[in-house]
Amino acid sequence: MTESKPADDAITVETCSRPVNASIAPPGSKSITNRALVCAALADGTSVLTGALDSDDTRVMIDSLQKIGVKVETDLGQNKLTVHGTGGRFTDCDEDLFIGNSGTTVRFLTAMLGFAGGNFKLDGVGRMRERPIGPLVDALQGLGSKTNALSPGGCPPVEIRSPPISGGQVAVSGSISSQYLSGLLMAAAQAPGDVEFTIDGPLISKPYVHMTIEVMRSFGVACQADASLTHFSIDAQQKYAATEYSIEPDASAASYFWAAAAICGGTATVRGLSRDSLQGDVGFVDCLEKMGCTVDWGSDHISVTGPAKTGIDIDMSNVSDTVQTLTSVALFVDGPTNVRNVAHNRVKETDRIGNLAIELRKFGVQVDERRDGLTVHPGPLNPAVIETYDDHRMAMSLALVGLKQAGVVITNPGCVSKTYPDYFAELRDFLNAE
Repeated sequence: MTESKPADDAITVETCSRPVNASIAPPGSKSITNRALVCAALADGTSVLTGALDSDDTRVMIDSLQKIGVKVETDLGQNKLTVHGTGGRFTDCDEDLFIGNSGTTVRFLTAMLGFAGGNFKLDGVGRMRERPIGPLVDALQGLGSKTNALSPGGCPPVEIRSPPISGGQVAVSGSISSQYLSGLLMAAAQAPGDVEFTIDGPLISKPYVHMTIEVMRSFGVACQADASLTHFSIDAQQKYAATEYSIEPDASAASYFWAAAAICGGTATVRGLSRDSLQGDVGFVDCLEKMGCTVDWGSDHISVTGPAKTGIDIDMSNVSDTVQTLTSVALFVDGPTNVRNVAHNRVKETDRIGNLAIELRKFGVQVDERRDGLTVHPGPLNPAVIETYDDHRMAMSLALVGLKQAGVVITNPGCVSKTYPDYFAELRDFLNAE
C-alpha cells in the first residue's frame, strides 16, 4: 500500500502483482475484548486480559470504565490489560461517558449500569445518535429500571437515573442487534434475584450470543439457554470471578487477508483461529469456499487458497460484519453474488447496504439494492475514489479492490483505528512477504 496524501486524507492502493503467500495473526478480537472488560469489571478482584485489542472501540470502553471507578492498567506493548474489578459497585459519573461510535460499548455499558443502578449518561458521535438502542432500553424498563434514550427513534444519548434491578422476566427484541441481548446477559448476574429473557421475534447474529455465554462462563457465571436461543436464564447469587483470560485474534479482521487470496490467488493463513473459535466470523471462509476457494482448517490456523471463481447466493445474517469484504471479492468472479438477510447492516457505523451499493457502483458495475441485502454483478472495473463514511469496514474491505484494479483511492483511511489501527501497514507487509 502507498500513501499519496497525508494518512488522514486519502491513500492510493498499490496493486498486487503476484499471488499471496503469507501468514498473519491479526490483533485481538474487539468483540471478545469488550465482553471480557465488562465481565472483569463486574468481578471481585484483579483479572488479566492477554491478546487484548488496542483500538478506538476498546479505548472508549476502558475510558468509561475508569470514569465509573474501575481501574484498568494498560500494557500496549504486550497487548495486556489488568482490570481491578469492583464487583458491580460503580461510582456515579457527573460527566458524560463518551463512547464514540462503539456499538458494543454503548450497549454493554447501558445494560451493565442499568442493572447496577445509579446516575449515568452515555453519549457519542453524531452517527451514534442515529443508531437504535430502544429495544435494550425497553427491556431495562421492563425490569423496573429508569433508563431512557434521549434522541428521536430510541437512540443515544442514554440516561440512567435508577435504583438497581432486582431480577425478573422480560422480552427482548433481537432483530436489530444481538448486542442488546449480550449486554443484558452479562449484566444480569448483578441482580439479587433470577433473571429470564425471552426473545421477541427473530434473533440475528446468533454466534455472537454464543460468544457472550462462553466469555461469561470463563469468568464463572453460567447462562442457561435453550437450543433455539429463544429463552435465557441467569440464576441468582452468581458472581463473576477474576481470572486470566486470553483473547483470540479478530476473525472479522482476518477476513480481509483471506479475501486478498480470493482476489489475487495464492494462500493466506491466519494464525490463532480454528473451528473452535468463539467468533462466528470464521464462517466467512465457508463463503469463499462456495466461491471456489480451498480452505484448510488447522488446529491453530485457517488457510484460504484462491482465487475465487463463481458468484453465490448467500444468507450472511450470521457473518454480517464481512458483507463488505465478500462484495469486494464478488467483483472478480464469474456471475452475480447475492447477499441476503442483513437488513440490520443499515444501522451500523454507516448504512452498510445503501452506502456500500453507492461505492461499489463507482467501479462501474451494476449493484441491485434491497432492504435486506444487495446483488453485485461483476464486470469491467474503473478506477474509483471511495468514500468511507467514517466506517472502518468500508475502508478495509474496499481497499482490497485496489489489489487488482489500479487507481483505487480510499478517503479517510484513519477511520480504521476504530478496530485495526495498523491495518494498511500490516496489509502491505502481508502482501510483500516472501
